[in-house]
Amino acid sequence: MNWIFAFLILGGILAAAWNGKLDSITPAALEAAKTAIERAISLMGVVGFWLGIAKVAEESGLIDSISRFIAPLFRWLFPSIPKGHPAMGSILMNLSANMLGFGNAATPFGLKAMKELQTLNPNPDTATEAMCTFLAINTSSVTLIPATIIALRAAAGSKNPSEVLGAILFATTCSTMVAVVADYAFRLLYRKIERR
Repeated sequence: MNWIFAFLILGGILAAAWNGKLDSITPAALEAAKTAIERAISLMGVVGFWLGIAKVAEESGLIDSISRFIAPLFRWLFPSIPKGHPAMGSILMNLSANMLGFGNAATPFGLKAMKELQTLNPNPDTATEAMCTFLAINTSSVTLIPATIIALRAAAGSKNPSEVLGAILFATTCSTMVAVVADYAFRLLYRKIERR
């Protein structure tokens, strides 16, 4: 990643020099830095608000309720996880928090889920089917309330920052369905190759 950013910065400087606009780099860099600071400060309040909502949702049991609601589907998606295993609880908490747009609250549950899934792994150097499925679903996660996107749109001055809810719900639902189908297809393909 460092190489990519170094290439982009040096490429920009060389392009500016080539076009005779080297004197515009410093003002542009300072303006970008100023905009970044303003955006970060404006986001702090919104992100703080949503983190507070996430904590209230967690403490009130809302995330637990969503977890219980989606549990039957996830027992079908993760047949290798024994019933009552702590990995399933962590997976459900992670995905419930993601559905509510609380990415910061979801991350610790995701890390804990992977740690618990590793306890079921007979070959610690290779990811299990459950790990791959969790990663696919977590990455494509259905989002009901995209808190971070709403915060960014509000910080950018949008008159209606939540108008994207329908489009995001549709897009994330489609991406999750594709992730589940792809995971299942790759799983069948891997088993077929393994049998040969």
